[in-house]
Amino acid sequence: MADFAAIAAVGKSIEGVLNAAFNEHEPVANGNIRAVLVTTTDLAATQTNDRIGPFALSIFLYRVDRSARTAWSSSGIAEGPGHLALDLHYLLTAWADNVENEHRILGRAIQAIEATPVLSGALLDSSTQWAEGETIQLAMEEIPTETMVRIFESLRKEYRLSVPYAARVVRFDT
Repeated sequence: MADFAAIAAVGKSIEGVLNAAFNEHEPVANGNIRAVLVTTTDLAATQTNDRIGPFALSIFLYRVDRSARTAWSSSGIAEGPGHLALDLHYLLTAWADNVENEHRILGRAIQAIEATPVLSGALLDSSTQWAEGETIQLAMEEIPTETMVRIFESLRKEYRLSVPYAARVVRFDT
């Protein structure tokens, strides 16, 4: 089972899957599209172009919570460490020179994730020690537009069309 680095490894795994998809079928001709993990400072108005780029898909982890999907999500076992199961919530946001290109980038990202909704084996970033057979499920979430607008307001960034995804169940030893 993974350790604390699993949170970062899931983000890198999503980034890897999306970059492979963009390399396989570029959604914008000669756009050199890339998926990139971002943090709040990358989304600052003065930093967006330098840190994200003119053609990109940002992957922003905006919430982490305990998974309610497993019975053992916070329990320990007598012979070893406890386990923590988490759901990681991401916003995928397209960045381009016009709305059509943003939609093409977002469409390709959705297509890629829906074609590979379960990350396992070689698709999981090797920066943590995954258990044999470990899987992470990626699922599009439904959150109110108001919630997304509030996220952008808290970042002091104008709202941009984004797609919310959850990575479930990220498990690691405590």
